[in-house]
Amino acid sequence: MRLFSHTIGIFTHPDREWKAIRADKHSFARVFLSHVPFLALIPCVAGYIGVTRFGFELGGHLVKLTPGSAAALAIVTYISLVVGVYLFGEFINWMARSYGVKGDEPTRHYEGTALAVFVTTPIFLAGIVSIYPHLWLNAAVTGLAGIYSIYLIYEGIPILMNINKERAFLYAGAVITVGLVLLVAVRIGAVIFWSMGMGPVYQS
Repeated sequence: MRLFSHTIGIFTHPDREWKAIRADKHSFARVFLSHVPFLALIPCVAGYIGVTRFGFELGGHLVKLTPGSAAALAIVTYISLVVGVYLFGEFINWMARSYGVKGDEPTRHYEGTALAVFVTTPIFLAGIVSIYPHLWLNAAVTGLAGIYSIYLIYEGIPILMNINKERAFLYAGAVITVGLVLLVAVRIGAVIFWSMGMGPVYQS
């Protein structure tokens, strides 16, 4: 319950919550496994419902995917999201020494993972709008969630990593760049795997 309270606090009072997250120092397994596998279900399940029940516009026509085709896409997307957040945390940990983060290895490992988990939380929660797969609505909500995630990165790094604001600013820029690359990679990877014998099948 304490970990989930961080999820709420990261929206209501982020500065105070980053300090609480740093003080808790839960294990990698606890902070990652208690959040990501569940949060990643939100966009996948919502997207499945959206493309099978409500449909989306394609070439000026409203189309829907078959349950089997939508399930394949949801599964591939789910795996990509979970792996993506894990890799994001590992990149943050790897960059820590370059930006002057001090402390033992387990401490940095927890903090990099915690940062990755909590800054991606707004994007996961925004995935609920996929239940109505309208392009501009989804783009707007995801964009707002992304902006808040960037804000959390800039706010969280100096607190969580315990470094000065100058180094934290540079560190945050590198983290955002890696995050954007991973986001694009997840999207492209999901499409590639989906198309390997599991291409879109539309309802007749």
